[in-house]
Amino acid sequence: MCAYVNRRGQVIRVGVGTPRQTQIPPMELPRYGAERLSGIRCIATHLKPEPPNEAALTAMALQRLDALVVLNITGTGFTRRGGGATGYVKEAYLAHLTPQDSRTLIPSPAAVKVEESQFGFAHSKQIQSPSWNISPPLDLDDLADQDLVDLVENLEAEFQREFIAQEVDSDHDRVLIVGLMTSEMTPLQFQDTLLELARLVDTAGGDVLQTIQQKRSRIHPQTVVGEGKVQEIALTAQTLGVNLVVFDRDLSPSQVRNLEMQIGIRVVDRTEVILDIFAQRAQSRAGKLQVELAQLEYMQPRLAGRGRTMSRLGGGIGTRGPGETKLETERRAIGQRISRLQKEVTQLQAHRSRLRQRRQHREVPSVALVGYTNAGKSTLLNALTNAEVYTADQLFATLDPTTRRLAIPYGETNEHQEILITDTVGFIHELPASLMDAFRATLEEVTEADALLHLVDLSHPAWLRHIRSVREILAQMPITPGPALVVFNKIDQANSETLALAREEFPLAVFISASQRLGLETLRQRLAKLIEYAIDK
Repeated sequence: MCAYVNRRGQVIRVGVGTPRQTQIPPMELPRYGAERLSGIRCIATHLKPEPPNEAALTAMALQRLDALVVLNITGTGFTRRGGGATGYVKEAYLAHLTPQDSRTLIPSPAAVKVEESQFGFAHSKQIQSPSWNISPPLDLDDLADQDLVDLVENLEAEFQREFIAQEVDSDHDRVLIVGLMTSEMTPLQFQDTLLELARLVDTAGGDVLQTIQQKRSRIHPQTVVGEGKVQEIALTAQTLGVNLVVFDRDLSPSQVRNLEMQIGIRVVDRTEVILDIFAQRAQSRAGKLQVELAQLEYMQPRLAGRGRTMSRLGGGIGTRGPGETKLETERRAIGQRISRLQKEVTQLQAHRSRLRQRRQHREVPSVALVGYTNAGKSTLLNALTNAEVYTADQLFATLDPTTRRLAIPYGETNEHQEILITDTVGFIHELPASLMDAFRATLEEVTEADALLHLVDLSHPAWLRHIRSVREILAQMPITPGPALVVFNKIDQANSETLALAREEFPLAVFISASQRLGLETLRQRLAKLIEYAIDK
């Protein structure tokens, strides 16, 4: 049996089982954090004459208990009047956490180690057990003489000093990334996904402190990863002082609830990170409008499900209730806001359609720059047209489409012809459906263009996968886009083997470096031929 006692000496919980089986869920702990203890001690009975095992000590670390007291009792003892044998306390053990190396973790043999990449993200180092102290065997008198109050105060003072010394910038979320490798993924694809997620977190303003991984044949329906891995995530989060856990895939509302209940901190998925980046990057009214619509469409099904607090209103048996609950009110308000935003996006589509008709009436050909995020589209637009679009080595650095005029050689006489070139929002692997719907007004710039420039970052290790991802997204467009010219960017950062492979796989492609202004004249000439082909077609 396990009895949980607070610092006032009150028994707040009693459970039948081991400390691991009876541990308090993180969300129910009164105090929680890497810089302090929970204010609860556990007194457990044990039938074997041995110190606390690793499972019990891990449960102590997960709950950040003030102390764990294990009473080893004998199987037989005196018999009370009326029957029932009572064992004697043979020996006792006192265990508690220690500050030294207390923010390290328990290693998992199933975890796949991620080496630090060229991007500097998703690094996972060899990790050790949490540091705890176990007393020698004590009798009850020695145990009663222990000054636990003084011990806990000194421990918390040490934890506080350690936490302040190691705490990252308080303005940034301290993030733990969780990746799940399923049977349909290759190890290379899995590593690329984790690296990209780490870059997304960095772009959103978070600091990745650790990456935890698991390999499973399929996703666990309740918690995505297995039960043991959830325990490891919870332990990692509280020992590192993490305040946000990010999963590398979309989570259902029930999975988020289950994970937050067991881990004790906020859990988000990849889509929510992307939406947060979009919310930061949106500058124009149209961009902000589309981002808000995407966020609300994502949020609506994630409101708490129908439960006993949901009321029913009506005029018959079983339909009477206390009235509209807060959940129903929020759901109705979000639904009304989504309807209003969808009407505004439709108006935005009509406005942009009129602008395109005006351009087509003037017979000005248009080209859309498309490509994976951070491929260098804005840098190329600046290099070709001397625009002043914001550029940065970040994912989704620019969100709002920008259109500029560009003069290109035309015909045999090489006379200059003006075209319009538009920098569009960057694509990403498995672009969330809510973004596809919300940004339909922006994505129409792609479908309505006469031709496309498909820009590819040749220096990225997963450039072939990026090409496939962009083509998959283009194939989902309601209107088939025009002809596309593949342009490989950042050739100054790519090695010779990659260049040779790209030339072999894409013999008609153009190779440039937008930042170094290499190959831009060749691009203009090929662009002129592309426009001529698209218009004649």
